[in-house]
Amino acid sequence: MMRHVVLFRRLPAVTENAALEAGLVEHMRTLEQQIDFARAWTVAANELDRPICWDYILDATFDDAEAVARCLPHPAHQALVADLKQYFEWVAVDYTC
Repeated sequence: MMRHVVLFRRLPAVTENAALEAGLVEHMRTLEQQIDFARAWTVAANELDRPICWDYILDATFDDAEAVARCLPHPAHQALVADLKQYFEWVAVDYTC
């Protein structure tokens, strides 16, 4: 199994927009319905206000690295990336579990 973990935070130059942010997070959550080969898919908000914390996490599990590689160019994933990049920056870690 391979875990695909992505952390998101609002871009420093972007003014907070609660409605836009909520829509983007919902888009992250619903991507699971289109990436039907994901074994698990969780999107959650950070709950503690600390300087080192990012705002959201997407934690997905796939069968293997090939499945992660199939997810990244998937049209639904690419559409999400296009929407997210206007508001968030992100970092990712992929590891075998």
